[in-house]
Amino acid sequence: MKKIALLMLIILSIFLVACENITIEEEKKEETSQMQVKKEFSKEGALSVHFIDVGQGDSTLVITPDHETMLIDAGNNGVGKEIESYLKGHGINKIDVLVGTHPDADHIGGIDYIIYNFEIGSFYMPKKSHTTETFKDVLIAAKKKGLKIKEAKYGVNFNLGKSVVCEILNPMRSYGEDNNLWSIVIKATYKNKSFLFTGDAEFENEKDMISSGINLESDVLKLGHHGSSSSTSENFLKAVHPDVAILSCKYKNKYGHPHKETLNLLKEYNIPLYRTDEQGSIVFYSNGDEIWSEKKPGTYDYYGEK
Repeated sequence: MKKIALLMLIILSIFLVACENITIEEEKKEETSQMQVKKEFSKEGALSVHFIDVGQGDSTLVITPDHETMLIDAGNNGVGKEIESYLKGHGINKIDVLVGTHPDADHIGGIDYIIYNFEIGSFYMPKKSHTTETFKDVLIAAKKKGLKIKEAKYGVNFNLGKSVVCEILNPMRSYGEDNNLWSIVIKATYKNKSFLFTGDAEFENEKDMISSGINLESDVLKLGHHGSSSSTSENFLKAVHPDVAILSCKYKNKYGHPHKETLNLLKEYNIPLYRTDEQGSIVFYSNGDEIWSEKKPGTYDYYGEK
């Protein structure tokens, strides 16, 4: 009996040592794999797209490989200084292209501060006025800096640096009084990869863009209206056919963004979702053939009441 017990103990010891060796080998393989990925996808010389965490609002920074910059929106009133710190932390003192997607405060609230504190190249906004003090502050800042506001509309294209082509896909027509419908939609293409920035564009805009026959297909989709159920229709998602989606909103915000309908749709189509309410500021990098982030996707969890 003692011989059997001893034999069993020896067999168990051999098994445990073997398992430990396998685990070590797997860890080594994983470590090697991670090193290869980091080596292959170097951030040096890459395009970077920064979705800055501004709470319940939007602000997106694009930095090209030749260091040209585009800032799309600047969050709500009071966050301009935070955005300034983020930009200057990345060595940015000039914004080559500034975009205010539409007159809502959660998108243009910090733009006047940005205009006063940075050298600005071109400034785009839709031809939609508003009566708020926030909107007036932006106009006053632009006037004081001698900055002409260029009308953003479908068909206007521009280059950002030597290698990024930007196409404005919306507004396609006059949309009345609804600010969201006037949202500037920009498709930015770098070699074989593209990003679609949608502001607060709604179903009506999406339908118009699909009907126009323009190529909407993009690798990264910035969801319209912070993931609201009034944006990102199933047909639009099919037309864009993104590899990943991203949204910007405050954690447990009063609007219930992102809404269940949007989260369920993304989950149904198995599209990974990145979100500033869970992950803070998020950066994507691209060498023109691949897109990657140092962060893993967020969840499809719903935190609101809608």
